[in-house]
Amino acid sequence: MTSSAFQMTLTVNGERSDHAVRPRLLLSELLRDTLRLTGTHVGCGTGACGSCTVLLDGEPVRSCLTLAVQADGSEVETIESVGTPEALHPVQAAFNKSHALQCGFCTPGFIMSAVALFRRSAKPSGEQIDSMLQGHLCRCTGYRNIKEALRSAAETAEA
Repeated sequence: MTSSAFQMTLTVNGERSDHAVRPRLLLSELLRDTLRLTGTHVGCGTGACGSCTVLLDGEPVRSCLTLAVQADGSEVETIESVGTPEALHPVQAAFNKSHALQCGFCTPGFIMSAVALFRRSAKPSGEQIDSMLQGHLCRCTGYRNIKEALRSAAETAEA
């Protein structure tokens, strides 16, 4: 790496790692290309769709707009840290039960934002859920089943 590299340390999904990165490297590029965590999808590249959402110190951020260096010293959580195929996270289970996904491209972003929402409020209101959804685009589902899944999870307070 050139002398213009920035040395940084971050914790991704509970694992600390050190990297020498270009100052303009995006967090999505670090996650996908360097760490091979490809569950974080890049849709629009402008932050409008929300597909690239990850949690940075517990808060949802658009990784396609966040420079990797902005995560220096921080904790990053990606969809790979949420549940397992054998033991889905309650939000993932609600999406599955309500058929809240079709192609699945946008789903990781929805899930990450929902996980953050449920951490802030175990039983978020319909208004809080609708507010969270405003930052995400899905071209397949029409949102009905996504809202149903999140409201179901809120009613049961499983998330």
